[in-house]
Amino acid sequence: MTSVDMSGWSCPAPLRDYPRIVLGHGGGGVLSAELVEHLFLPAFAPRSNAGAALADAAVLEVAGARLAFTTDSYVVRPLFFPGGSIGELAVHGTVNDLACRGAWPVALSSGFILEEGLELAVLDRVARAMGAAAAACGVRLVTGDTKVVEHGRADGLYVNTSGIGVVPPGVDVRPERARPGDRILLSGPIGEHGVAVLSVREGLEFGGDLRSDTAPLHGLVAAMLAASADGVHALRDPTRGGVATALCELAAGAGIGVEFTESAVAVPPAVDAACGFLGLDPLQVANEGRLVAFVADADTDAVLAAMRAHPAGADTAVIGTVTADHPGLVVARTAFGATRIVDRPLGDNLPRIC
Repeated sequence: MTSVDMSGWSCPAPLRDYPRIVLGHGGGGVLSAELVEHLFLPAFAPRSNAGAALADAAVLEVAGARLAFTTDSYVVRPLFFPGGSIGELAVHGTVNDLACRGAWPVALSSGFILEEGLELAVLDRVARAMGAAAAACGVRLVTGDTKVVEHGRADGLYVNTSGIGVVPPGVDVRPERARPGDRILLSGPIGEHGVAVLSVREGLEFGGDLRSDTAPLHGLVAAMLAASADGVHALRDPTRGGVATALCELAAGAGIGVEFTESAVAVPPAVDAACGFLGLDPLQVANEGRLVAFVADADTDAVLAAMRAHPAGADTAVIGTVTADHPGLVVARTAFGATRIVDRPLGDNLPRIC
């Protein structure tokens, strides 16, 4: 393992009443949630958003069809990392947000914020990665925008993508549908994306061929829905804030309790080593090619078989259940048989991961 100078590192989690935006507000944890709940929702639409559970995409009724719509921005540093780049990430992240509402992606937009001095070869590489990822997903990049800012103002480039998808008839996937008795499925090992990016950024080596798990999930979700459209109640891709944040958001959104077994959550050895060295919880590390599913107990076997038959879900495991007890809380059973409450991180353990 390579040594690293940590003398310049500082905790990214500020006081809760901090008067200015800090990196923690973008980490997907408690600070992010408070920013959305207490600033954006009241400002945008206080009546229509009151009490609404926040999902990965909005579903809109348009001319008799149901369309899913989502948007996301990507500021990952560095732009290229083992297993991918900001280009693939921008496509996969938006496709996956649509998929987690049960939608089949149709079209994406692309917005680029470019820094003066960026090499055209770098931009070309990113654009080609986006194009190839979109083609592999069967989705079109149909519109976009480009802006340039002064040198030193954009860290190379940032990307925004929005996406539209079609929700098939009879499909209703949203946090509010999670209910006691549901089984909780996780589509594969966790933490690979966050640690892969960190390893390049900080020049660390944790052993093994560690690569980002970035991948599209709409094919996997389609297979799950084919096995049981009504039995798949809620989906979430555990990106910023990791599996812990995904479970906490679903528990809070549905007003249910979550119980899972820590040993059922697969953590690759390199991720485990990195988290042990850096003092991180693997449950809070970002993923870009995994999903958490809340599935009706009676449909679990069929959905599990469909997931394991798909390449993106070959390592799917049942990790827990939904309970009527302790609504809004997530409880983990440890290897020693004890239980602990799992919460979202306050700020951002690994900033600029996506």
